[in-house]
Amino acid sequence: MTTDDDIVVRLEKVSRVYRHGGIEVHALDQVDLEIRRGEFAALVGPSGSGKTTLLNIIGGLDRPTSGRVWIGDVELTGLSAAKLADVRLRRIGFVFQEYNLIPVLSALENVEYVMLLQGVPQDERQRRALALLRDLGLEGMEHRRPAELSGGQQQRVAVARAIVSEPLIVLPDEPTANLDSAAGGALLDLMRTLNERKGITFVFSTHDPMVMQRARRIIRMRDGRIVAQETP
Repeated sequence: MTTDDDIVVRLEKVSRVYRHGGIEVHALDQVDLEIRRGEFAALVGPSGSGKTTLLNIIGGLDRPTSGRVWIGDVELTGLSAAKLADVRLRRIGFVFQEYNLIPVLSALENVEYVMLLQGVPQDERQRRALALLRDLGLEGMEHRRPAELSGGQQQRVAVARAIVSEPLIVLPDEPTANLDSAAGGALLDLMRTLNERKGITFVFSTHDPMVMQRARRIIRMRDGRIVAQETP
């Protein structure tokens, strides 16, 4: 494969087939895609179009039935479960629709958690986590548990957790689905600012028009295929 330092994701002829009983469902069909460093892109399409499956394959949460996937210079195809988990830990940040915060940990501890798994020293973990929570408007809430935070605040903690270790790419899956329009818009503006100031690469799976309005690249999907790409 020809290397290109600006390409953080590359998919070649990726298909994903699920089998239910005797029926085959083609969730992805021969998808080719490149994502470059610093993009703010959105995978869009109706339910069943394949956008969440594609996001999960980019993130190493699912494996393609055929085709090849790279994150940076690492090919995911054929990696053992342990090595794939290590790639996810060190190169990919996730923002889930349901936040997926650990309920018994404080906001600060949730943000520190990925760095703890990475072996970052405690002082460095706390310094980076506190600085990021402050930047995200959560100063004074560091020691609150998720149940003591609003939905928008919990999602900001989830964003902080995803980006604090400076991964190659951040993958938000319907991040505004459980937020009202004001909180959702504020969160998206925050992620756009992080993209512009820090060069963090974001690829969203969404059907939210607010995400599409802010995206610099829209990748439209239907029936498991990329059918159009736009740069608004």
